[in-house]
Amino acid sequence: MIDTIGTGVAEGEERIRLETEDGIAVLTLCRPDRLNGWSWESTRQLGLLADRIRFDPDVRVVLLRAEGRAFCAGIDVKAPGGAITGATPAERTRNYYEGIRWVHERFAVLSRLPQPVVAAVQGYCLGFGFELALMADLRIAAEDAVFALPEAQLGVAVDAGGDLRIAREAGAGWAKFLALTGRRIDAGTAHRLNLVQLLVAPAELDRTARAVAAEIAANAPLAVQGVKRAIDAYADAALAPALDRVAMTAALTLTSEDCREGYTAKAARRPPHFSGG
Repeated sequence: MIDTIGTGVAEGEERIRLETEDGIAVLTLCRPDRLNGWSWESTRQLGLLADRIRFDPDVRVVLLRAEGRAFCAGIDVKAPGGAITGATPAERTRNYYEGIRWVHERFAVLSRLPQPVVAAVQGYCLGFGFELALMADLRIAAEDAVFALPEAQLGVAVDAGGDLRIAREAGAGWAKFLALTGRRIDAGTAHRLNLVQLLVAPAELDRTARAVAAEIAANAPLAVQGVKRAIDAYADAALAPALDRVAMTAALTLTSEDCREGYTAKAARRPPHFSGG
């Protein structure tokens, strides 16, 4: 059953679609023509739908998936309302800081759901897409999946805490290696680093992810949700203060000259020349 009632999303403007069946809430990124590029509106819709899932007693597990050949290729730079303005550099930085904090709050609605979240990842899983997948409790990847945090190559910080979650799963060294270089890794490498729990052929991704979700949904809800809360309480003990530091670093870099140079260079297909300002 497709659920669009009360979400405040105009018909044809959906970035994420919600369907529920047999105890499984399926969240599908549904802009395949844009490689499911992320935007402020995507964040808003994610929070709205996650809130609906949270209070649905019939939902025992969430499956996060995407249409098309990419899970999410990162920020959609052509999405309307992407830039944040301000009368002064300080005001613009403050506004970015509050905007990123708002994003963190919306993402927390997903990551802190009482129900476990299983992500099914195919194709490009870059930047915000990678960070979104890392917010799931379990990740199942197709063999064609490609992961990266390319933000530093554009002059900005990793702004949704993906590097922190990599540090939690794979260790600080790998978090720094991936975030500082922006290198892409294949699904096999992500699996070896414990960033992916299962690796499957592309044709088997949807079936396998739904089977894992169904396996979780068949278990006792109070036990499942208690296990998730306990593990998260241990694993994420230092996450909240670290995310606030992430928000400030993101705000400073997003308003920097290096950010302007990074995006200009990418559009011109030339190497960027960063000045540190």
